[in-house]
Amino acid sequence: MNGFIYPNEAETAWGLLIVLYPYITGLVAGAFVVSSLYHAFGIEKLRPLARFSLLTALAFVLIAPVPLLAHLGRPERAFEIFITPNFRSAMAGFGYILLFYTGLLVVETWLAFRRDIVRRSEAATGLRRAFYSALTLGSRDVSERALRLDAKVIRVLAIVGIPSAFLLHGYVGFLFGSIKANPWWSTPLMPIIFLISAIVSGVALLIVLYIVATALRRQPLNHSSVAELAKWLLLFLLVDLTLEGLEVLSMAYENEEGWAIVSQLLTQKLAVSFFGIQILLGAILPIVVLGGLALTDRLGQRVRTTLSLGTALLVLVGIFAMRWNVVIGGQLFSKSLRGFKSFAPPLTGNESVVEALIILSLPFFLLALFAVLLPPWEKEAALEGAGVPEPTVTIPIPSRLVGPRAR
Repeated sequence: MNGFIYPNEAETAWGLLIVLYPYITGLVAGAFVVSSLYHAFGIEKLRPLARFSLLTALAFVLIAPVPLLAHLGRPERAFEIFITPNFRSAMAGFGYILLFYTGLLVVETWLAFRRDIVRRSEAATGLRRAFYSALTLGSRDVSERALRLDAKVIRVLAIVGIPSAFLLHGYVGFLFGSIKANPWWSTPLMPIIFLISAIVSGVALLIVLYIVATALRRQPLNHSSVAELAKWLLLFLLVDLTLEGLEVLSMAYENEEGWAIVSQLLTQKLAVSFFGIQILLGAILPIVVLGGLALTDRLGQRVRTTLSLGTALLVLVGIFAMRWNVVIGGQLFSKSLRGFKSFAPPLTGNESVVEALIILSLPFFLLALFAVLLPPWEKEAALEGAGVPEPTVTIPIPSRLVGPRAR
């Protein structure tokens, strides 16, 4: 510690788990947005990823409350939010937002996979048959008319889910932005920055997961889908970097009493994590690479995909650094604005690095389980259960190989 710090400020109340919480919820919102780009707006190049992104969002949203529950110490008390509701509390409101969004995501995922569930219930035997039969919920009509109705409902849910996903993660930024006593948090751009960075992280996550999953399955990669995701990643990343720059620039221009401590925070305590990891490695370098890929077509597909994968990994690290800089950075200076303290998470124990890594790994294991039970890769031309016919491939035959009778 250096400068003037009150004794009750020496302990950092929100540690690594609270950093992890907005990171996971951001991945949820971003993955759902990618799914909605196809379901709601009909971007065909993202069709092979539509159901996979739904499973990803579902796996991560089920784990999203775990960091908060682990941080509480008494996680069973979290249910008091529903038993004794307080509609004036922004923190209590998260329970209702998460519950609604999870329900919406479950219904949309079920509709997207309903045809496959019915087919598996008819083909399987024993316990698998009982499992998939229960999963049909008694709805076994997979006629063209029923599937088209499913597609319409999925589109409506995708449209409704977009503002719901925005609300799910934008509210996290609202919590920080509404704390007036902290000059590093209290900015009107905080909810928007959290929201856009969430979309950025979700798009980057899907690039990584899709490439890795395809390699593990030893299947051909759809390079056009990866290229389309890379373009959207570049777009959202440009918006995110612009908003973050505007936030710091506006604080510097206003030059209020809190800017003196914030400027020292950025140039001293957070110099590496903010300028080095978040801005340079997590934003500027990916923008340069993705911009180069968008402007040239001279590189081969494998090289472009490899660069997209590396860029997506850098973006994921940069977004995590952004969450760290906001959550931890806002607690490093005293309320008197006259001193700093240091923070390093413990390696083991409560609020430790090991605990955070275990929680972060849970949605990946859950996603792998979902992908085994409901593979999102099968028959991609008719993924959405919309009655779309199976694709037909026409192979041209040279006329010299066709006999006179065939002609």
